[in-house]
Parts: sequence; structure tokens; C-alpha cells
Amino acid sequence: MGFYSRILMPRLLDLLMSGESFSDYRQTLLADVKGEVLEIGFGTGLNLRHYPEAVQRLTVIDPNPGMNAIAQKRIHASHLTIDTQILGSEALPMADNTFDSVVSTWTLCSIPKIEQALEEIHRVLKPDGRFFFMEHGRSPDPSVQIWQDRLTPIQKVIADGCHLNRPMQALVERYFKVLTLDCFYADGFPRIAGYMYQGAATK
Repeated sequence: MGFYSRILMPRLLDLLMSGESFSDYRQTLLADVKGEVLEIGFGTGLNLRHYPEAVQRLTVIDPNPGMNAIAQKRIHASHLTIDTQILGSEALPMADNTFDSVVSTWTLCSIPKIEQALEEIHRVLKPDGRFFFMEHGRSPDPSVQIWQDRLTPIQKVIADGCHLNRPMQALVERYFKVLTLDCFYADGFPRIAGYMYQGAATK
């Protein structure tokens, strides 16, 4: 992992994702999270202050040690019991049916083997558990899709693997039953990067 991915990118993402609108999205998504929780793509820990009291224990993973370094201050300030692991989502070491909730916020866009990661999330989620996700992805507008497809190769380089054009609803529905889903363009973001998928799903 190079200097840009390990040092610069975590700081840029922390600055970009710390805005008030992102905070509102996080609070809405995480309101019903409970029990034993796994967060994939933990990043710099921006979700931590939005987890409700119903969370008993939080396991967080991220493959980038630079993200973890920035997250430490938020981890130490949190009231939650947190287990931090530096690893990707495609091969989780946890047993089947471990978690009541799995959380992903702006993460599925960047996982190299997305289908494999979703299979793993499905495996470790309890039968009555919930997968909570907030992601950006493919717009339903063909004129936006054209530019998402054109710019994704560049985006993957400058944003550490991020895809603008992943069809998040279709990907999640391949492995889960979607219970709630809200799709919209985020205010203040260009449409190529601002089409959001916010929802909850189960096995």
C-alpha cells in the first residue's frame, strides 16, 4: 500500500466525509442498529458517535492501516466496546451467524471483489439480522450513467478503488431481501457521484 493510499487518502476522506449532510445520513441509517454489530469499511470512525445504546459490541474492519490510525482518537473516546481489525471484507474470520447487524457506509463502491464481500456479510449475519447500508452508485438516468462509466476508471485511481457506477440495489438484492430502500441524489454533490442508496436488508 503506497503513500497516497495509506497517508493522504485517509486524511482527504476524513475531511470530505465529515460534513453535516453525511452526519445526518449516518444518524438516520444507524438509528435501528443493535446487538452484536460488524461494520465493514470502518474508515476513520465517523460512524461511531451515531451508534445507539442498543449496540452491545462493535467489531470494525478496514484494510487500510492509515484509516485505523486516524480512527484511534474516536475509538478511545467512544463508550462502545470495540474490536478493531485491519482486514478486507472478502474473507472474514468470523463464524457463521455471528452478528445481529452489519453496517456498510460508502464502502461497497471500493471493495475489489464486491460479490465475495456480500457473500461473507450474508454468511456472518444471523438469520434474523439486518444489513444496513448507505452507498453511492449507478444513477437511473442514462445521461448520468454515460459519464459514470467514462469516469470510473479515473475515479478508481484517484479515490483508491472507488467505482461510480456499481448498481448497488441489484448487487444487494442478489444476496439479501431488501426491507427498506431510499434512493436519491444527495444535495451538494455532482450527480455522477451523488446518487445514494440507503436501506436495510435481511437474509
